[in-house]
Amino acid sequence: MSLKNNYVAIMAGGIGSRFWPESRNDHPKQFLDILGTGKSLIQWTYERFKNICPNENIFIITNEAYIPTLKEQLPGLSDNNILSEPSRKNTAPCTVYITHKLKALNPNANIIMSPADHLIFDDRKFERDIIDSLDFVSKNKVLVTLGIKPTRPDTGYGYIQYDTNKSSERLYQVKTFTEKPSHELAETFIRSGDFLWNAGIFVWNVNTIIDEMQKYLPEMNELFANVKSYNTPDEKTDIEEVYPQCTNISIDYGIMEKSKNVWVIPSYFGWCDLGTWNSAYDNSQKDYLGNAVYGDNVMIIDASQCMVKAPENKLLVLQGLEGFIVIDTDDVLLICERNREQQIKDYVAEVRRNKGDRFL
Repeated sequence: MSLKNNYVAIMAGGIGSRFWPESRNDHPKQFLDILGTGKSLIQWTYERFKNICPNENIFIITNEAYIPTLKEQLPGLSDNNILSEPSRKNTAPCTVYITHKLKALNPNANIIMSPADHLIFDDRKFERDIIDSLDFVSKNKVLVTLGIKPTRPDTGYGYIQYDTNKSSERLYQVKTFTEKPSHELAETFIRSGDFLWNAGIFVWNVNTIIDEMQKYLPEMNELFANVKSYNTPDEKTDIEEVYPQCTNISIDYGIMEKSKNVWVIPSYFGWCDLGTWNSAYDNSQKDYLGNAVYGDNVMIIDASQCMVKAPENKLLVLQGLEGFIVIDTDDVLLICERNREQQIKDYVAEVRRNKGDRFL
């Protein structure tokens, strides 16, 4: 398998509303250093793939408004490797778009589709799983997803049931693929022992995924297949005409749940979909009372189990709270119970209704 046939498409167009008020419409979470590591999530993701394929084969698809920030954070990224998404239409349209663009560039392309905002703790194990998956899809007409052993009945993830009787070395054929089940169903999945979380990192050959797109997303596939200007100056204009005609749907619902051709590789590289303040809390260092604190001028008095973040130029004194999220920014202060963090998206919607987009 030649490395020149390996491509990465990093999806970086989301707004990260569950990380409000730090994640904003004009500077969303993928461009933030959520955990104080010195690098943003998109920078870590980009670095992670540099050992897997040539730099010129790493593409990032993002919203037009984020391109200046993207170029600032990844100065080595060529303009040719930045895809502008005209509007937010979930992950299926951008996946179909990049697939046909890469097909025009290399008809033998093997593609890794990756979100921009995941934490990976063991890059060496991650690389091994990706390389094994690339090798598998280059020899077999299958779609591969990376699966993570679940630790709790989380309703925010997709669940993959795999068939232990149908395997090839480290990979297993998927029996069922359920996107974001109810809490009761998620508990049932975990008890069964043969389910994995879907990490949302997919690997496939360009021709295999196009076959699946023709089968399960025929109208959307035809829209992008009919574009003849890929990798030319006219591409952007033609894509702007196509996008409004696309259905707003995820690639998980659009293809992965329906396809009979999905395999999974159980992965143990340490993974977190950094999607909420609680996930940031879980992956943060904590004091002896269980507080995760970001900010040099934060004082904690008789408080425990809190996620606290404040600007360096502001003093924040916290007393008497247990199990709260406290996020202070220049113009917004959020105080929310940690066990109600899923409602932050509702709070954002309420702010928009009452205050417009000024604080978003």
